[in-house]
Amino acid sequence: MTNDAYSTLHMSSEHGVARIVLDSPPVNALGTTMMRELRTVLNGLRDDSSVRVIVFSSADPEFFIAHVDMHIGEEMDALQELAASAPADVNVFQAIGELIRHQPQVTIVKLAGKARGGGAEFVAAADMAFAAIETAGLGQIEALMGIVPGGGGTQYLRDRVGRNRALEVVLTADLFDAETAASYGWINRALPADELDEYVDRTARNIAALPDGVIEAAKSALPADDFKEGLLRENDAWASTFSLPAAQHLISGGLRDGAQTPAGERDLEGLMRSVAR
Repeated sequence: MTNDAYSTLHMSSEHGVARIVLDSPPVNALGTTMMRELRTVLNGLRDDSSVRVIVFSSADPEFFIAHVDMHIGEEMDALQELAASAPADVNVFQAIGELIRHQPQVTIVKLAGKARGGGAEFVAAADMAFAAIETAGLGQIEALMGIVPGGGGTQYLRDRVGRNRALEVVLTADLFDAETAASYGWINRALPADELDEYVDRTARNIAALPDGVIEAAKSALPADDFKEGLLRENDAWASTFSLPAAQHLISGGLRDGAQTPAGERDLEGLMRSVAR
């Protein structure tokens, strides 16, 4: 089954595995349309007993999700609409991660390219993530924009890698290669790029083929942690930095110098450090 009724993603489903391919050129920035469509698709899948595993990937081999759209502050009407339908006690960005974390199906990210900011938070929200050694990268870029992660990243990182490494990731704002991310526990495994598709497909199919009740029992025994208080602290920290003049200067300067273009995103860390100088 294939559904092409969305503008930023494509979904197909076969043999218990739903595949969601993110496709929002030029760099798969996480904007209001993608957030709305992801929420629609994932909420629709919650009660679909025929789907047991969800695999997320990207139509762009270079970028999984570049980061949250840096123009998103200009879409207040759409943001308010998303906020009105979000669960209590989470912001619109955290709502995406929490939806993924509490999905009844097993969620898997296949990471061939780069995922920064909200993209890295998306990866950490999934049950499992597998990445290509040669081409994948993960980074919480927000500090170079004068802000802190605001989509669950602080909580998901601490849970996965520990406080010391979470602080390293957030405050260096570096891009981490797949092997380092795997050694930290940020992702499950780093694989050669030419093995990634086959490995993820086999893993998804094998999980989907498990006897009835096994997936549900495993996710019940290993529930997603409750980050309610931490997410509130994170939102307060994000909001307090986003409103500062420095953040607005860095974000606008990044856009001026090529952020959200393929060329600029290839070394976004270098670009943003040059803006700060």
